[in-house]
Amino acid sequence: MEQRNHLIDFARVFSMVIVVTFHSLLYSITDDGGKISVIPWGPGPWLWIVSWGLAIIPIFFVAAGYANAVVVQHGRDRGETYFEFLALRGGKLLGPLTLFTIVYIVVSSVPAWFGLESEALSKQFAMLLWFLVVYLGLLAASPLLVRAHERFHGFEMLPFLALTIVTDSLAALWQNPNLLWLNLAFVWPLAHQWGIAYYYGWFRTWRIRWQALLALASAGMIAVLVFGFGYPSTAVGFADQPQNNLLPPTTAAIAMGLMQTCVLGILQRLGVAKTLSEKASYRLRVANALALSTYLWHIPMIVLSAAICAALALAFPAIGPVVLSKVFWTLATWALVLTIVPLIARFELRFIPKQGIPRPWLVCFGYGLVFVGVFEMWQHGAVFHYESLASSLADILVLSGIVVSRHAAVEEESTSAAAA
Repeated sequence: MEQRNHLIDFARVFSMVIVVTFHSLLYSITDDGGKISVIPWGPGPWLWIVSWGLAIIPIFFVAAGYANAVVVQHGRDRGETYFEFLALRGGKLLGPLTLFTIVYIVVSSVPAWFGLESEALSKQFAMLLWFLVVYLGLLAASPLLVRAHERFHGFEMLPFLALTIVTDSLAALWQNPNLLWLNLAFVWPLAHQWGIAYYYGWFRTWRIRWQALLALASAGMIAVLVFGFGYPSTAVGFADQPQNNLLPPTTAAIAMGLMQTCVLGILQRLGVAKTLSEKASYRLRVANALALSTYLWHIPMIVLSAAICAALALAFPAIGPVVLSKVFWTLATWALVLTIVPLIARFELRFIPKQGIPRPWLVCFGYGLVFVGVFEMWQHGAVFHYESLASSLADILVLSGIVVSRHAAVEEESTSAAAA
């Protein structure tokens, strides 16, 4: 069994820190004579350039690929079947997903039943669920993706790259940017495949000079795509530059992800985070365990912190410029995340199903229902109402999948008793 890779753990945590911090900076709070407004933030070209180094969502998928490869290999060592893998890994997701889904549906639906408009806001919030859709798909495909790397030794990555380039080309040729959303199925699986390759020695065993050259070449490719082929000039979207390369992802996101993965490999070769104290290692493991919960709940924490900042500004006008500043808002958001999310996570543990002997078809059926339901929720929101049939169907699919998944395994004690 391979020793835990602290640098991969740190990369995953750091990527989530960047996500939360970035989302807390997307808007500004203003006070116009006691009238509080929240407006989108347009930072200007300087942050467009910086975003190429800070938008590290690719690294999260690299870390996920590495972690999934570890789990797949350990499962093989134990003689674990695919259904046991899916029941175990999927079951761990059910805790955070169940609580979040219930709250999301209730908050989205209650106003609708009182005649208030909530569908638009529910759909806007649902945009963040793209991440969960991709993550669920990659998790289910992990054993196959690991086997593909073992058989093709990296050549299995080429179709993902080729399909991304083709999609970009067709979107430009037909002037249909919506086609770029197909790249969710190509760009992030490629980053995930880099993580699997990382587990098998790629990047972390390569010579530093070659990785540095590859990182520089990737940065050069970004410049060529932006200035030569008209790709958006920012990695992520801002109010003054909504067109970006991450949502939906483009070939430029691949170049950015490869550059970041090379930097990760260089840090590994330099021995960064190779050894940690027992306390530091424990805290890092806890932070990793909270990553999904943090992602699911960080937007409510941002909204809550904005409400607190606005209330303080109205109650104490003298400190308004301070409490309405981006720095204070971001710090307030992190104070809530660090305080409330661990408490939520403790409650989420109650929703993780007990492990047992999986019933194969129920495992797959339950997981499939959850996947399709989350996809539909991403598209339509979570309003449960007779006038919102699409989102209501999404709610039913997700909740049904959760129920089926909770009953997809037979507890070992029950099986043993029946056998006796």
